[in-house]
Amino acid sequence: MDARTTRTGSSSSDGPLLLLDAASMYFRAYHGIPDSVAAPDGSPVNALRGFLDMTARLVADRRPGGLVACWDDDWRPQWRVDAVPSYKAHRVGADGGEDAPRTLGPQVPVIAEALAAVGVPRVGAPGCEADDVIGTLTTRALAAGRRVEVVTGDRDLFQLAGTGERDDDVLVLYTSRGIRDLEVVDGARLRERYGVADGDRYADLAVLRGDASDGLPGVAGVGEKTASTLLERFGDLAGVRAAVLARDPSLRPAQLARLAEASDYLDAAPAVVRVLRDADLPEHEDALPSAVADSDAVTRLARRYGVASSLRRLLVALGLPTEAVRDEVVGGR
Repeated sequence: MDARTTRTGSSSSDGPLLLLDAASMYFRAYHGIPDSVAAPDGSPVNALRGFLDMTARLVADRRPGGLVACWDDDWRPQWRVDAVPSYKAHRVGADGGEDAPRTLGPQVPVIAEALAAVGVPRVGAPGCEADDVIGTLTTRALAAGRRVEVVTGDRDLFQLAGTGERDDDVLVLYTSRGIRDLEVVDGARLRERYGVADGDRYADLAVLRGDASDGLPGVAGVGEKTASTLLERFGDLAGVRAAVLARDPSLRPAQLARLAEASDYLDAAPAVVRVLRDADLPEHEDALPSAVADSDAVTRLARRYGVASSLRRLLVALGLPTEAVRDEVVGGR
């Protein structure tokens, strides 16, 4: 991976690699901004505008040394479905794709166009969710001695928090309260909030607890607190399962029965919950752009979708010239 960083704008040469969970961000933008926010032709641009504004804010506030928008090339990989058939099954639409709002779908490729026009790298891979891209890029960055910040609304990625040599080598910036009030999750926060030793143990907790939003049932009767207690007592998921096989007397009969009944699920779920760390990703550079990639495309997007102000904010945050949108600002939102 190219570890170069830009020397301009709001970036810092020793700043972290900022990884955006793109789908999480544009879904949040879509639901946070009314779809009455529209292009000159009346088509909604709330997700587009919100995504650009969120990215600009993050770059300005976090001063990254690198930036990648991580993409869901496959939002529900078959290999995960094969392991746990209920995985995201409730999100499948009538056409077999993701059941997303009708007016969001057309905005997603425009977001991709805007990123390409500005010069922000966008990375996905066949058979991979954005989480897997993020897990792989995080692993590579840590190996190169870089710090990482992950922006997401998905608790699954808490498994990456604190996975470096220091608690703050990997920060997960959780967007549940919005971009202006990010919850910063590091190793210390995992211990404080969830009672687990590190990100790996958080993944074990997530397996035991389950996650209805992802169609993961978890173990019946085992919630977050119970999962945390079991992991504290037995060390990790393997330790919990060994205790079940040994019929450890510290396990209540009901707990023992439920954990034993969930054996097939516990065989399969860890591979579903844990993000990939070695996905085959396309070649790319993660340095912040030192020049606008396609000024004509930026101008066209600003004019067609009425998002000149949002594009301008992103260009300013990146330290890039704004000539491409200067003439559009009067009419742009």
